[in-house]
Amino acid sequence: MHTPSSPFDNHLLAGLTPVEWSRLKPYADRVVLTRNQTIYDSGETLTHAYFPTTLLASLMYVTLDGDCVESALVGNEGMLGVSLVMSGGPTCGCAMVLTTGEAIRIPAGVLRSEFNRAGSTMRMLLGFTQALLAQTAQRALCARHHVITQQVAGCLLLQADRSGCDEVFMTQEQIAMRLGVRREGVTEGALLLQKLGLIRYTRGHVQVTNRKGLEQQACECYGVLRDAYQRLLPVDGCKPRLLQAA
Repeated sequence: MHTPSSPFDNHLLAGLTPVEWSRLKPYADRVVLTRNQTIYDSGETLTHAYFPTTLLASLMYVTLDGDCVESALVGNEGMLGVSLVMSGGPTCGCAMVLTTGEAIRIPAGVLRSEFNRAGSTMRMLLGFTQALLAQTAQRALCARHHVITQQVAGCLLLQADRSGCDEVFMTQEQIAMRLGVRREGVTEGALLLQKLGLIRYTRGHVQVTNRKGLEQQACECYGVLRDAYQRLLPVDGCKPRLLQAA
């Protein structure tokens, strides 16, 4: 029988004070979201924020002709919907579920009221927003300066960290879409990593077999992002899977 996740499986919610959580708890709902489900589209004004407990989501930007690239990956270390506390206006990108799982959903107005109290909720959400901006900027740099094999290695590590295991369920087409590169480049990169004995790959399933070796094949962007999240997000008593993997 499936055991529902706890709100405190989310890093940010686990870092709230009891008083802060008591104000949010009556409005917090547990929801199950499925793989490839769209959480919100570009231009939407959000009605809820989502705090992943077991799901993994991709923040995407899509061009008018349908091409897209991932700007950030969000798991149980953060939240989906920072625009509702930063501006309250429409979103600039979209969010899509990568792995089926659960999240805690909180109405926008309730979370915004708690944010405006200027307590630890505000500090944590601002810290997460800064970490999210760091991830977006670092990945833009990575796409410009590092070879595809390095990017593939980093992509697999980031998802494995947030999934809490060494299995990644993702096709080469999905990796290419997320990185904004050609599928052929991803195929070459995955084959090289497999020949080095770092991963085992079958369609839609990647098993990380040598994590240290995979980290060595990734560019410095992976370590920079890991360190940024450790520095910017609270870890007292509630280390997320992202940080345990370091």
